[in-house]
Parts: sequence; structure tokens; C-alpha cells
Amino acid sequence: MTLRVLAAMSGGVDSAVAAARAAAAGHDVTGVHMALSRNPQTYRTGARGCCTLEDARDARRAADVIGIPFYVWDMAERFDRDVVQDFVAEYAAGRTPNPCLRCNEKIKFTALLDRARALGFDAVCTGHYARLSDGVLRRAVDPGKDQSYVLAVCTREQLAHAMFPLGDTPKADVRREAAARGLRVADKPDSHDICFIADGDTRGFLTDRLGAAPGKIVDVGGDVLGAHEGAYGYTVGQRKGLRIGRPAPDGKPRYVLDISPVTGTVTVGPRAALDVDEIVGEHPVWLAAAPGASIDCQVQLRAHGEVYDCTVAATRADGDGDGDGDGGDGGGDGGGAVRIRLRTPAQGVAKGQTAVLYDGDTVLGSATIAATGRAALV
Repeated sequence: MTLRVLAAMSGGVDSAVAAARAAAAGHDVTGVHMALSRNPQTYRTGARGCCTLEDARDARRAADVIGIPFYVWDMAERFDRDVVQDFVAEYAAGRTPNPCLRCNEKIKFTALLDRARALGFDAVCTGHYARLSDGVLRRAVDPGKDQSYVLAVCTREQLAHAMFPLGDTPKADVRREAAARGLRVADKPDSHDICFIADGDTRGFLTDRLGAAPGKIVDVGGDVLGAHEGAYGYTVGQRKGLRIGRPAPDGKPRYVLDISPVTGTVTVGPRAALDVDEIVGEHPVWLAAAPGASIDCQVQLRAHGEVYDCTVAATRADGDGDGDGDGGDGGGDGGGAVRIRLRTPAQGVAKGQTAVLYDGDTVLGSATIAATGRAALV
């Protein structure tokens, strides 16, 4: 069946090959590059494959080679509101966000998809590495490039109008295919880091927007060890950059254990104190049916992070009888929460990160981490 497909073209090799594959499959493809910054010169440059003027030009050249129409859509205002301002607000609240995940949720599969559907397109095609068939989202065959984690916040309704043509192909083969198709981005480096922080200095970026907010760095016993200019410059599990004058009594490194934005206090302690085996997640999005009772599965707590065996139980919000929310069949934010019990402890788990649940390589759902602790304390 021929579909009208809108191919999101970032200017990198992955989205270019994805668009080329969609066109080669016989679909009616139109390429679009999202302009995400009012001042693109402030975004990362140097052939990174995301968000810059250089990337827009690379995307246009790729569309010309493929032979598809191409447009640039200005989404800077929406991106600033839903990704950049959200990023700043989350850090100000003592949480650790993932802006790439938020971009997928709010921009590519909400704003872009909504506009595409309004214009009569059947699907949005991207260069994400994940497999999607019959509404089931699975890991990519290339484990080093798998991006199912950052797609797990999408609802089943959104995924019903998505295409990920690269999920069955290793990255090295994608580059070879790009070269064979005559795409100049075949050897373009992958994008990394946060596109809207040009110099990679997250703490400096936050300081510019939030200003100085001096506070104390204390140990687990409450003793003051030092001072900081903003608790938002720290994240749970951080070891470097603490700027503590005196060493720990045992001579071992200290790690950030907790951040209190209300008091501006950053608590540090030994690595063993980072152990977490209970997680409470809020705003769950179920791609499979929400579990009626506890289930055994696996959880991933950060992009390309370790996978942990766990037991998950879902709780329902008041008045939500089936736990399915707007998704109807389990495809939306069902309200309530999830409680995740890890078989082995994890470390460096921060509020605001996303817990993605898997059954093997199949994504079951996701939730935003709201609380962590040891089993006896949660």
C-alpha cells in the first residue's frame, strides 16, 4: 500500500537513508527539516547532524539526491517551550531530564506528527534505530545504536503513524548504503550531546538562565563540606566537579546522593549510598496493556544504560478504572504510577529520568522516575 510519508530529515546520514528507503519502497515521500532555533548559530556546529544551518543544507542536498520535495518548517518556538524551557525547569526542580527524549515526545511525535496528519500525510518517517511492526516497538538489531529507549514515551496512537526503516540494519551498513546512493552525508559524524548547548557546558548554560543560587554541600550526617552557586548544576551520581576542599575520612571519592532545590542543599556521600532497588514512576505510558498485577520484566534507566531484571506493579489514578487513560487500549498516559523493584541495585538513578520497561527486546512502556530508595525505605 502506498502511503503519503513525511520524512523528518535532520541533515544526518540516518534520516537521509530512512527517507531514501521510504521512497524506494514506493511511498509518496516529502522531506522536511525542522528549524529548532531562532538563532541557529548558537547551536552545535561542525557536521554534527542535528539542528544547525549546515544540517538544513545537508538535508536539502540529500532530498535532491533522493528526488523528493523538501521543506523547512519553523518549530523554534515550540522547541524552546517544550524542550529547552522544560530542560531548565527540570534542573531547577532538582530533577535530571533527557532533552532528546523530550524532543521525540513533544516535537517529532506530537507537533510534527500533528501537522503532518492535518496535511493529509499517513506517517512520519525518521532515522531512529528501532523496530516497529503491528504496533509493537522493539529494540534495533544494532544494540550499540538502539533508540527504543527514547521512543518509549510515544503512545500507541503516535507509533501507529510512525516509520523506522533502519531498525533492522547495523549502522555500518547504513553508511555504506548512503555512499552507494550518492548521499554526501555518508561519512558525516553522528550527533552527540545536547544540541542547544553549543559549548557543551550544561552548568554554564543553566547559570545563564537561572542565575546564581548559592547553597551548601553537606555529607549524609549534615556536616557542611563546601558551597556551590546553584544546586541545578549537579545530578545524582555525579563525582567530578564537586569542589569539596577536604577529602572523605576513608579517602574514597564522594558522589552526589540528593539535591534539594528548596533549601539549595546538595548531599554527597560514599558510592555505596547510591544503591537503589525501588523506583516509583509517574505518568506511565503503556505500549502493551497495563499490568493488572505485578509482572517480571526488565528496566532500562538511561539511554544506552544497563538493563536490570525487575518486578513491576501498576497503580491506578483515582477515577481511572482501567488504567488506560487517553490511550483507550493501553496506548496513552494512564495516570497512576508504577512501582519497580530491581533484583540487583542500580546506582546514579535520578528523579526526572525515564524508566523504560522491556520484555526481552519488546518495549512494554515507560514512566518518569519520581522517587527512589531502598526497598525498606520506599
